Amino acid sequence: MTPHPSLPELASSSAPAAKRPALRPMPPLDAWLHRHQSSGAVCMTAGVLARFEGPAPAPAHLRDLVLRTWGAHDRLRLAPAAAGGPGAWPQWVPGPAFDPGVHVPESPSPAPLAARTAQLLAHPLGAGRPPWQLHLLPDGDDFALLLRAHHALLDGVSLVALLRSLLDAPAAVPGQRDRPGAGRAAALPRLARVRALADLLPRARPLPFHGPVDPRRAVSWNRVPAAELAAARDALPSGRASANAVFLAAAAGALRAAGMTGRLPGVCAMVPVDVRGDDEAEVLGNRYATVRVPLPTSAGARRRLAAVDGFTRRAALKQRARAQAVFVASRPLRYGPVTDALGRYADSPFHSSLLCSSLATHAGPLALGPARLTGLSALPPLSPGHPVAMTMAVHDAGATVTVVTDHGHRDLGARLAALVREEIRTFPG
Repeated sequence: MTPHPSLPELASSSAPAAKRPALRPMPPLDAWLHRHQSSGAVCMTAGVLARFEGPAPAPAHLRDLVLRTWGAHDRLRLAPAAAGGPGAWPQWVPGPAFDPGVHVPESPSPAPLAARTAQLLAHPLGAGRPPWQLHLLPDGDDFALLLRAHHALLDGVSLVALLRSLLDAPAAVPGQRDRPGAGRAAALPRLARVRALADLLPRARPLPFHGPVDPRRAVSWNRVPAAELAAARDALPSGRASANAVFLAAAAGALRAAGMTGRLPGVCAMVPVDVRGDDEAEVLGNRYATVRVPLPTSAGARRRLAAVDGFTRRAALKQRARAQAVFVASRPLRYGPVTDALGRYADSPFHSSLLCSSLATHAGPLALGPARLTGLSALPPLSPGHPVAMTMAVHDAGATVTVVTDHGHRDLGARLAALVREEIRTFPG
């Protein structure tokens, strides 16, 4: 699913109090993600967790930093409007400049970091204010920052870019770049449009863990040192594999090792693809489409890596994602029986077996004052019927494999995170 052209420039926070800000219909992807939560299907809180080694900043300093760095972003002022009648299309309403005291709350807790993260990930960000918060979480002598938001407001690339812009490195998201430039992507080949429509066809099959998603969350992660990831990428004689291919092949091997796949084909990962154009690299919001990637479950780790690398190298995949973005953005802004049926199918395990998402900071060493960034975890929401999601976030010190599950699948999540790490270690042979 994908984005709509960006919202027009929002009303200034200095507008007269008596003048009500205009409501604006959510673009189709925002509306799709908003409806999951508003219908009660599943909590749509997404997040990125950054772990640091060193002293934590004072809460007042962090709030001041957030206000100075993010205060110009119109997207962070949007809140869902009050619901209309049954079947009404959801809308965004722009608000005044955000209050850092509300958006950067005190988050004391004696719970371990993973448990506290899971608690916050299971907590919906409701209406009434822009649905995002930044949490400062103590972790022994160290600390973590958890940026969480309703997925209708921000995608994973936006979350990482915002967090990176707080750190001591060139900012990923300069102020006043929440809107795209005038130029748009060139016309897409007809074949790419056909393939985008073909992506609606059934291609996956259910796995043993598919089923209802309970309201609680569990988070497990495993760190992959930079040297191990580099060795895995260099394991193929045909050329260096992408970090994404290494992750997807390792995910396939982990599912196989956990006894989740059986002997039948059809295991398929739903992989978000960033579709921002060259002039939109710093645009906040939802700017992605999904491509389904077959996960080979045959024997032989390096053979699985070669298969995934060959599939993901195809230039047509990016074109297919862009075509899907155009297709979704052009849909009518209304609900109906066909839309509902397609939505239920897109959430089903017959469309995809597993969400697998990878992100990167695209930067060297990052720090917050004297504290050094040591790990980054991407935390997607779970989809209806999909109680397991897997991610890998790449940063200068290496990568972090993270598995988000509902509470009922917490043991499987911890096992899968460890198995992905082991698979990555086996690729060099």
